[in-house]
Amino acid sequence: MARLVKRGGSAPEFEVLPDVLRAAHAADAIKAADIIAYDLRGLTLIADSFVVCSVTSEPQLKAVTNAVRTALKEVGRSPLQTEGDPTGGWLVLDYGAFIVHVFRKEAREFYDLDGLWGDAPRIPLDLDPS
Repeated sequence: MARLVKRGGSAPEFEVLPDVLRAAHAADAIKAADIIAYDLRGLTLIADSFVVCSVTSEPQLKAVTNAVRTALKEVGRSPLQTEGDPTGGWLVLDYGAFIVHVFRKEAREFYDLDGLWGDAPRIPLDLDPS
């Protein structure tokens, strides 16, 4: 489970929230499933937020990551780094303060970020339930 890493002073404003929401909505538009955004501020120095979602195929994995990149590029954001392999079932787009994880079901279960960060607060995404 997540461990609290205390930072001095009060909690900073969540400056990346609009970008986190934009990434989640872009993934949702391509029918990604189980989209969850975790607020990791104060829990880790890795990032302020993770967006995690599932896809059912390699083409959908590529489509979701391309949609996220395009949506964020429209507001001047580009990933600092991209890791993973679509044929292996996962891709990670690292935007510095937030990271987008796109997994096929098996890879999501294997890496179990939901188990690792499950105690972290979730960011409400207001996605269309259909």
